[in-house]
Amino acid sequence: MLKDNLKILRKNSGLSQEELSIKLNVCRQTISKWEQGLSVPDAEMLISISEVFKTPVSDILGENILEKEKNDVKVISEKLEVINEQLSMMQKQKRKRTIKFLIVLDVCIILLFIALAILGSPYQSWDYGNPEWGVIGTLWHSFEWIFFKVAPIMIILITLVLGIMLIRKK
Repeated sequence: MLKDNLKILRKNSGLSQEELSIKLNVCRQTISKWEQGLSVPDAEMLISISEVFKTPVSDILGENILEKEKNDVKVISEKLEVINEQLSMMQKQKRKRTIKFLIVLDVCIILLFIALAILGSPYQSWDYGNPEWGVIGTLWHSFEWIFFKVAPIMIILITLVLGIMLIRKK
């Protein structure tokens, strides 16, 4: 039990027999004899060993200590796989939100375009003798003029971007 526990603790710590012997101020052959069960460390050496491995002496002398999982690379790759799946799902959700936003924006622009076309230009019949109505009429006319010049281009661009995003599914 002691021999197995020493070997397992040394390997779990990533130490070679030579490195452990340097930490304990003994020769490498002494470590080898302990791990083969040919000799045992004295009480003071057991305390030093417990300090090196940060493990109680009772654990070192007790039942077998379980080895760390050998497949550290496998565990890491499984964790990375889970993270990649989460990232993929987040990207899909972001893509869906973007598509929905572009659809809503496109519909709003089309509805505003239709509303402005149906309303015509009501500001043409207003009395511009009142300065407030003059400012409002000028602003309305400016907005309407810019919108009718820019809206068709915006609708085409948004529809193009939306179409590309829908076609380019991953």
